[in-house]
Amino acid sequence: MALLSRLPLLVLLVELAAASSDVGFVFDGFTGGANLSLNGYAEVTSDGLLKLTNFTSEVTGHAFYPSPINFKNVTDGRPISFSTTFVFAIVPAYPNMSGHGIAFALAPNKELPGSMPSQYLGLFNISDHGQASNHVVAVELDTVKSVDFDDINANHVGIDVNSLKSLNASPVAYFDSREGVLKSLQLISGEPMQVWVDYHGGEMKLDVMVAPLNEPKPAVPLVSSTVNLSSIVLDEMYVVISAATGAATGCHYILGWSFGLNRDAPPLDLSKLPKLPRQGSPTKRSTEVLAIELTLAAIILLLISTAAVAYIIRRRKKFAEMHEDWELEYGPHRFSYKDLYRATKGFHEQNLLGVGGFGRVYKGVLPTSKIEIAVKKISHDSKQGMREFISEIVSMGRLRHRNLVQLLGYCRRQGELLLVYDYMTNGSLDRHIFDLKRPPLSWSWRFHAIKGVAAGLLYLHDGWEKMVIHRDIKASNVLMDTEFNGRLGDFGLARLYDHGTNPQTTRIVGTLGYLAPELSMTGKATTQTDVYAFGAFLLEVACGRRPMDAHAPADTPNLVDYVLECWKIDAITEARDPNLGDDYSAKEVELVLKLGLLCSHPDPMARPSMKQVMQFLEGDAPLPMTTAGSLISSVAKQRYDRTFDDFLMSYSSFSDASHVTHSATLLSTAAESAMQLDV
Repeated sequence: MALLSRLPLLVLLVELAAASSDVGFVFDGFTGGANLSLNGYAEVTSDGLLKLTNFTSEVTGHAFYPSPINFKNVTDGRPISFSTTFVFAIVPAYPNMSGHGIAFALAPNKELPGSMPSQYLGLFNISDHGQASNHVVAVELDTVKSVDFDDINANHVGIDVNSLKSLNASPVAYFDSREGVLKSLQLISGEPMQVWVDYHGGEMKLDVMVAPLNEPKPAVPLVSSTVNLSSIVLDEMYVVISAATGAATGCHYILGWSFGLNRDAPPLDLSKLPKLPRQGSPTKRSTEVLAIELTLAAIILLLISTAAVAYIIRRRKKFAEMHEDWELEYGPHRFSYKDLYRATKGFHEQNLLGVGGFGRVYKGVLPTSKIEIAVKKISHDSKQGMREFISEIVSMGRLRHRNLVQLLGYCRRQGELLLVYDYMTNGSLDRHIFDLKRPPLSWSWRFHAIKGVAAGLLYLHDGWEKMVIHRDIKASNVLMDTEFNGRLGDFGLARLYDHGTNPQTTRIVGTLGYLAPELSMTGKATTQTDVYAFGAFLLEVACGRRPMDAHAPADTPNLVDYVLECWKIDAITEARDPNLGDDYSAKEVELVLKLGLLCSHPDPMARPSMKQVMQFLEGDAPLPMTTAGSLISSVAKQRYDRTFDDFLMSYSSFSDASHVTHSATLLSTAAESAMQLDV
């Protein structure tokens, strides 16, 4: 009973196997709308010829049998035998020169999308060549020797699987049974030839034979190879004849084609095959035409040469740099402008990190090492003092501290200086505090950043071979690395404005609200002026307010006065940033606020050193005993800021300006000062 119940299924499988094996076609010429699917340059001529290519260079042509064919037995998956034969002719554009040949193939679709001409014969392209996912088996009639594919010569027959590196190949020839000799054939002779391709499923053997038209099928294959179709082809495949041209061209014709699955291909009726067109000589050119072509070629060559020279000149100008002999000693610290240009994608706006008082900053990735960098572009036309400044920049490149942004090197162009730094992933501390789109920075991270900046500033003052004055300490110059360590940036950059200036003029570089009052009198930056700026920085980070706010109402106290008032009523922690909420250490906030006021003392001698600051922050020493009243009294007694107040008043019309460079002679000559915007 079980056997009887399975009988219908067995009958169905037998019927399917028989149906899949009953495939065949024959085209004795292609008149009357032959049932083929053509693409590329393939066409059927009015004479009934299937013309796959013409004399156009770098083209392909395909002729597919439109119905899919199953080359595997539906019951056991073993390959099914097949046979095909076709008559072809390759007519070259020039004698003894044609490209690139014809191929018969089993393909997984009717398009062969992306297939390329020339040596790829319209079957593959540069990216999929050699891939098992191609599922292509082909017989190539190749007329060009391709070194990339290990071709044996420029006139051969090969068997290919997913690649044009043939499994087996042989020069084109046939065995003349009447004379008993092997005779060579030339694929590009322009004469019709017949090809037979037989696949024996049981033996998994593929045989190929070639002979001139009207010669019988050779008894001995020209080339054979073992091919397991089951492991290559899909359940449904298409048969196709493909052709391609390259730089050398030719017409690839098919005169007739037949195919049989699980049986011999039906024989072609050679008497019904269409005739090839008359072959003219395309090389016959008149002297006048040749002269015109040569003239045009010369003009085109001249235009190309001119364009190339102009491109080279423009490119050199684009990447031009300034080099002087004295810079040779700084070679390892100098970057090429071309590398920085590529790293920042041409200093594209998408790579712009910000615009500060000293220039625009771009993110970049070095093309060779893939290291992320920040590139600061500074306009600087003065040559005077440049050597001294470059010397200092290179010297500062040797500074090594976890709380300093590492200066990697520089590049110099006409009117432009580029400084290269390590890229800091988490941006500036300023943005983490004042950017309303970001979540507020917690107190623990703020305190961590404060101690890091203090450590970096102490290293600049006392930890290196020579003292370095920063001169522009503020939250926007503190950058956060991946671990949210605060790193002090732009150190020493203000020295650029010292070099190349009149030695009788003292320049002040810094940001309003962070400038010590004695600077307006002496114009001299010291470690104590850095400590003053650090005090303003401490209040800024703890209170979440700028030291000076040009947009605040006129009666709004400045940051120092505000904190002093809170201290005076014994509520100094009330001055903290309200965005902190209740998640803060009152002891640490009080310490930072009082230390900020101490560092902001108008008397430079009353300010602590950075070494003392670190001791206070680490808890290794207590803050000096003082009160808000005594500090207010000290402020009232000191008159250092009187001239400084006049200085601020002189800039009252620049409400958005916060970063300033000015001279000690500002009060008499306003034109000698310079304003810098800081964002």
